Amino acid sequence: MDPPGAKRSRGCPAGPEEREAVAGAVRGRGRPEALLDLSAKRVAESWAFEQVEERFSRVPEPVQKRIVFWSFPQSEREICMYSSLGYQPPEAEQDVRVPFTRGLHLLQSGAVDRVLQVGFHLSGNVREPGPPGEPERVHHVSVSFDRCKITSVSCGCDNRDLFYCAHVVALSLYRIRHARQVELRLPISETLSQMNRDQLQKFVQYLISAHHTEVLPTAQRLADEILLLGSEINLVHGAPDPTAGASIEDANCWHLDEEQVQEQVKQLLSNGGYYGASQQLRSMFSKVREMLRMRDSNGARMLILMTEQFLQDPRLALWRQQGAGMTDKCRQLWDELGALWVCVVLSPHCKPEERAGWLQLLRKWDKLDVCPLEEGNYSFDGPSLQPATATCPGPEVEAAGSRRHTVLGRALQAGELHWSDAHLQRILTSDTHGPSLKGNMGGDKPAFDPQGRPLWLGEPFPTACARVDTLRAHGYPRQALRLAGAIVNTLRLQRRHQLESYKQQKKELLQKGSTSITNTEGWVGHPLDPIGCLCRALLEACRLEEDPFSLYPGPEKQKVAYQHVPVPGSPGESYIALMLEVALLGLGQQRALPEGLYAQDKVVRNEEQLLALLEEVELDERLVQVLRKQAGLLLEGGPFSGFGEVVFRESAPMHTCARYLFTALLPHDPDLAYRLALRAMRLPVLETTFPAGESQPTPLDSILSNRFPRWFILGHLETRQCELASAMLTAAKGDPKWLHAVLGSIQQNIHSPALLFKLAQDACKTATPASAPPDATLLGLALELGLQVMRMTLKTMTWRRREMVRWLVSCATEIGPSALMNIMQNWYSLFTPVEAATIVAATGTTHSTLLRLQLDGPRREELWACARTLALQCAMKDPQNCVLPALTLCEKNQAAFEAAYQIVLDAAAGGLGHAHLFTVARYMEHRGLPLRAYKLATLALAQLSIAFNQDSHPAVNDVLWACSLSHSLGRHELSAIVPLIIRSIHCAPMLSDILHRWTLSAPGLSPLGVRRAAKPLGADRAPLCQLLDAAVAAYVATSHSRLTHISPRHYGDFVEFLGKARETFLLAPDGHLQFTQFLENLKQTYKGKKKLMLLVRERFG
Repeated sequence: MDPPGAKRSRGCPAGPEEREAVAGAVRGRGRPEALLDLSAKRVAESWAFEQVEERFSRVPEPVQKRIVFWSFPQSEREICMYSSLGYQPPEAEQDVRVPFTRGLHLLQSGAVDRVLQVGFHLSGNVREPGPPGEPERVHHVSVSFDRCKITSVSCGCDNRDLFYCAHVVALSLYRIRHARQVELRLPISETLSQMNRDQLQKFVQYLISAHHTEVLPTAQRLADEILLLGSEINLVHGAPDPTAGASIEDANCWHLDEEQVQEQVKQLLSNGGYYGASQQLRSMFSKVREMLRMRDSNGARMLILMTEQFLQDPRLALWRQQGAGMTDKCRQLWDELGALWVCVVLSPHCKPEERAGWLQLLRKWDKLDVCPLEEGNYSFDGPSLQPATATCPGPEVEAAGSRRHTVLGRALQAGELHWSDAHLQRILTSDTHGPSLKGNMGGDKPAFDPQGRPLWLGEPFPTACARVDTLRAHGYPRQALRLAGAIVNTLRLQRRHQLESYKQQKKELLQKGSTSITNTEGWVGHPLDPIGCLCRALLEACRLEEDPFSLYPGPEKQKVAYQHVPVPGSPGESYIALMLEVALLGLGQQRALPEGLYAQDKVVRNEEQLLALLEEVELDERLVQVLRKQAGLLLEGGPFSGFGEVVFRESAPMHTCARYLFTALLPHDPDLAYRLALRAMRLPVLETTFPAGESQPTPLDSILSNRFPRWFILGHLETRQCELASAMLTAAKGDPKWLHAVLGSIQQNIHSPALLFKLAQDACKTATPASAPPDATLLGLALELGLQVMRMTLKTMTWRRREMVRWLVSCATEIGPSALMNIMQNWYSLFTPVEAATIVAATGTTHSTLLRLQLDGPRREELWACARTLALQCAMKDPQNCVLPALTLCEKNQAAFEAAYQIVLDAAAGGLGHAHLFTVARYMEHRGLPLRAYKLATLALAQLSIAFNQDSHPAVNDVLWACSLSHSLGRHELSAIVPLIIRSIHCAPMLSDILHRWTLSAPGLSPLGVRRAAKPLGADRAPLCQLLDAAVAAYVATSHSRLTHISPRHYGDFVEFLGKARETFLLAPDGHLQFTQFLENLKQTYKGKKKLMLLVRERFG
């Protein structure tokens, strides 16, 4: 029987109608699609081809072709998602690191050819330029697909990566953009069914011949099995066809290389110390969110794989064993992992069996010892949103907070939530809620506010916001927006009741001057980030539409633009205004800081992220009105607001939020801006510990002793407080009223000298612009702050103290001579004597300072007199360190110089050390006052004592200088100093050195102070004979002392010492005889030291 005739010998491109339909689908224009294409497209999206074949006994070939045609993905967005990073790389790295971009370039350069679609299998070649000097490379690419999803990929480039390679991207994009140019064939099994036996045999033989090296062993094995009766292959009906699509039981999901996901996460975690590793892991988290938004089941798959690798991180066990905390980078990644699991488990469209599987995994992971615990003291069963005033959690909440909670605990808690509540469904499905709507959610919980807008009560605020984030994450932006609006309505109603409650007890609270915290856990920094979730959902609705055809943004980062989008059912309101209101409500919430360093750091980061979100929005008139209203409510919020009149001692400060509000409100309502910022200057935890204006060297000591958690970020908070104060100082320039108000607040609330000094510097810099006259009021304020810093640090010195003193003198100079003389006259309370003498007095009278002040003669002399008085007072207070600066400063005034010299003499009697006296004596000689220098040198020698073995004493040079000075002055001065030398110096080499110097001709001074030559003196005559006897005696005593404990290795040094001694002995008339007797005495006394005595005989006989 003849085989059925082949309809076509080659795959035929689609006809004109099909082309038009494809073009219409791709370009979004053209004639309406044919009914065949519409139905084939719907079947291709939803049914496996096996299901079609089972349902219908015979499917016409044209229908099969259309189903096969429409089974390939029609959108490039999924291709981009599986072949691009989750973040924007640098422009120079786009082609290298982003497969989608590279594949697009390959497609546009015509690198794709020989494309063939056989059933549900697409293949083709992609040419790519080789490295320099190498030929072009050709990669064979094949792609399998089913129900508009790519299910497997293969490429000759052997690229092993998480994403599709550029060649797979190029082939896939070619099929989407040029679908009508691709040869289309039915599955190969359909073609084989049309062949007779001879054709099939020829087909198989040609196939084996073309690929005999690859397929011959497999072909022989299959042939043997087929010829064997009863073999397994003969018991199975039909045969596999890789081009026929997936079976009914196969999961319908995009291809995801699980092995590569695990390997890449493992490698990135091992490189966790590098910024790039954390960035790439975050990009993988972003990819999971992208998949969830596309409602792709691979999102949960990929998150499971990542979680397993996170839990296998060997560092977890090491940290737990050592009792050390995780690094901040690792902790942030775990936080993001936990938040993603909340979104996955809370999915509004997942199947019950899927959720049950996820929860089973989470329970298993949650029980692992290495699973990190959640940081902070946030409760899992916090107070629900209520229409009345929120109260502090009861004992049962405290007990719940003491249980072990891991970062996955909130995802497990989310597994208990559902979406079937009737009122919740009403909120999610409708924008229209008229004022006549009433009703309760159950019990006494109202479902609508008095205006008929929906409320969402009975659920903790962070949990309600997690629902909003989940809806956005799973591609339900409109529903997320509706629920966010209901939550905002609830917050407004709650705050209204709070304000009413506060008004009733306001008088009592103000009289007490203290309050209790009303929010045990803050919303800013919370693990679920409730304020951020709401703000992003509301702001997303106001974003101006981007180019819908731009799948991958360009390298240039454009500023995001927003517009007012009206809120349905709320005339005059917009989503962007709601976002601003929610952000300020969360940022201004009075709250306690959480426990732990990381949790407190997270509060700071979250606050900065929210403010960065607000700064993206340009404030128009409508938003300024919202800002003013919310600022007023924050000031009147009492214990519920961090800006209230009375706050709890442990309340988190509002400095960062207040700085944003101050900057935003200043151009529109300066009075409100300053009132808000001044109220926020408080740092309650320090205000009740240190009296205003007083210094505290260790501010954390008293905090650690109380029962509250330690404020690890206190230094950071104080810096933010300083930045707020600096912003106010800069803005208040030229306005004395607000300048003095800001100064008072600074002096009352800032307790760090370093920060006060920075404020003083900033104020001085602002007050003295280069191109304008200085602001006297601001300069005076800067000086006042500087004086406060001096008083605070006078007793507790800092390493920046000298810098502070110099700056204060400079600031006083900018103000004028009165300010400079004032700090000189009141130096006791500001400076140490050394600072006052060496910096204040000296700097205040330099040539550059005098030129800056532009003083006339009398005023200049007045300043000099003030500086001299200061120097003399310092010299009397601290003579050791201040007499020399005082003498230097008083040189030009004889009376002051004499007074300074007398202070030196008095101090010498009171214990002024020999080193200081020698220094002043040298100064006197340098000034041409040798007699005074000699007087001071003798006073120094009287205090000096140099032992026999101190030939390297620090005062050796000073003693030799004093001897030279006395020799140059004359015989009388020399005779007077010799007894002092003998009494103070017992070192033989030093006495010998002095003696030799005096026996030589030395320079002298004439009565007029001019150097003259003095006659050499004899050592055997007075006054040097006494010194010679003392030197000889010192050599004898030192020799006996050294021989008492001498070791053989020091024998040579001792012989050299005797050689120097002989030179001194020989200065006497009978010196040779004395030295010989001395040696004989040594030989008899120490005859036991035979080797040493032998060396002595060899040298001296």
